[in-house]
Amino acid sequence: MMKPQDNINFKRITEAIAYLTQNFKEQPNLDEVAQKVHLSPFHFQRLFTDWAGVSPKKFLQFLTIEYAKNILKEKQSSLFDAAFETGLSGTGRLHDLFIKIEGMTPGEYKTGGDSLLIKYSFAESPFGNLLVASTEKGICHMSFADDEQDAFNYLKQQFPNAAYKQMVDLIQQNALYIFTHDWSRLDQVKLHLKGTAFQLKVWETLLKIPMGSLATYKAVAANINNPNALRAVGSAIGQNPVAFIIPCHRVIQSAGTFGNYHWGINRKTAMIGWEAAKV
Repeated sequence: MMKPQDNINFKRITEAIAYLTQNFKEQPNLDEVAQKVHLSPFHFQRLFTDWAGVSPKKFLQFLTIEYAKNILKEKQSSLFDAAFETGLSGTGRLHDLFIKIEGMTPGEYKTGGDSLLIKYSFAESPFGNLLVASTEKGICHMSFADDEQDAFNYLKQQFPNAAYKQMVDLIQQNALYIFTHDWSRLDQVKLHLKGTAFQLKVWETLLKIPMGSLATYKAVAANINNPNALRAVGSAIGQNPVAFIIPCHRVIQSAGTFGNYHWGINRKTAMIGWEAAKV
């Protein structure tokens, strides 16, 4: 669970990101953005750099539409092939090699999780409080929990007949290491997901988008050999049950605009900028 001060700082950062996103064409300076979040320029610079790993000015460069257009132009042709390269170009891509998807059985799918024991806990992340849930086979759900009770109620709606126990297990811990890049403590992240065959195929394709890269809905549809299914692909991406690990935030519109996001456009923008800065 996030500490009160961490929650305040995160809200300040997201407010700053929202302002930068709306005003990036004017390239606002440090003093202007700091004033919007009611901090001194010195304090804001330090807080933002601690959070993102780069200065607000550098982060702004990663938020611009031109960044999105450039990265698509430069990398889209080999976007998915990159995930299968021998060797690693950076630790950010490493998680793609650890994650395996296992779909729930038809019985589990149809009965709403009957006979499943789901363990869940709340945890901190760079992008806000998280609810993470697991079965004995893997992570079944991860969502941003701005309101913990609402987040838990939503989880129960997805698996109405499951049994629930609030506790942290090794599966959850391994999944959360993705935010800290502590790969020495990562065994193997497995996903145990409830979804149709089409949804599982889309989610598996998203895992092949390297950290720091972006893909379009059109590219995702092409890579599942269904180029005309743009609407269905968009729907499957919107129903992603595992935030961040299945990186639906890396899918943007063909024009280079970031588009919508289930957990908020400011959070999506933060993720894209944070990953680009890390890479």
